[in-house]
Amino acid sequence: MSVLTTVVFADLFGSTSVFESLGNAKATEIVTRATSWVAQECKERGGRVIKLLGDGVLVVFDDSKKAVDTVIALQHDYQSLLAQMPTNAYMPLRIGVARGGVEFVDDDCYGDAVNIAARLSELTGAHQIWVNRDAIEDGFNLPDKRFRSLGSIHIRGRAESCTVFQVEWQEDQDADGLTIQVGLEHGSELASFDVLGVQVSLTWHAEKRVFHAFDLPIHIGRSRQTEFIVDDVRVSRKHVRIDWRNGSVVMVDVSSYGCWVRFAGGGPDLLLRREECVLHGQGEIALGAPFSDPSAPVVQFLVM
Repeated sequence: MSVLTTVVFADLFGSTSVFESLGNAKATEIVTRATSWVAQECKERGGRVIKLLGDGVLVVFDDSKKAVDTVIALQHDYQSLLAQMPTNAYMPLRIGVARGGVEFVDDDCYGDAVNIAARLSELTGAHQIWVNRDAIEDGFNLPDKRFRSLGSIHIRGRAESCTVFQVEWQEDQDADGLTIQVGLEHGSELASFDVLGVQVSLTWHAEKRVFHAFDLPIHIGRSRQTEFIVDDVRVSRKHVRIDWRNGSVVMVDVSSYGCWVRFAGGGPDLLLRREECVLHGQGEIALGAPFSDPSAPVVQFLVM
């Protein structure tokens, strides 16, 4: 029988590059220490630790208020641990929280809320916390300045999209401690940070352009009428639309053949066919062909 539960999935952002940089033995030691700390902190605050999954931790709470309060405290306290990590072992936390029915079998759990929490953790950026609406409605009253709506986000494997909120926990946090130190090759060429607002930088071969939030929406496509042109026969005339919605950069596939999104720091590729997702951090977009095709037209993006 399903039990209404709040699921937390906490993931170390950028662990793949740490294993490449430090080797398996040293990286495993650092990752294990970090995930064990996360698990212990959650347990002390009333969470039930289900399992450690490599660089991730799966925890359940009876109610969302306790879960959200815990992950906010977790992000704050984790900054001290993060500061002690070597530069080439910098792994900030990203956290997904979802409430829903969960089936407990032996020492494991299954269900839609588990899948949503894991996917939100994969989709969010370093230092961020994303929460589904069901979790917000369990113990919180909107509007609440701590929660910023990201709108409706497609969760791979689900027929229905999911209304998601970002938890704004960093307001009293020193910004220098939250600098993301991972990136794609040539990432420094993509864009500079504009303190006056959000920027979206796009790069394809020699074509590089930076768009501000007030420039959106813009289109990526083969047509000369699009704001960012990718001249490839597999690219639709208008392939992708990038919107500014509820304080977030949202990418919408409007193509014939779909697109694939890959975020820096690991995680599976996201396939979109007439669907949408929130763009965050940096990564790549393959248009009309998957990343497995070495000739696929791939656009690099950076959201700052």
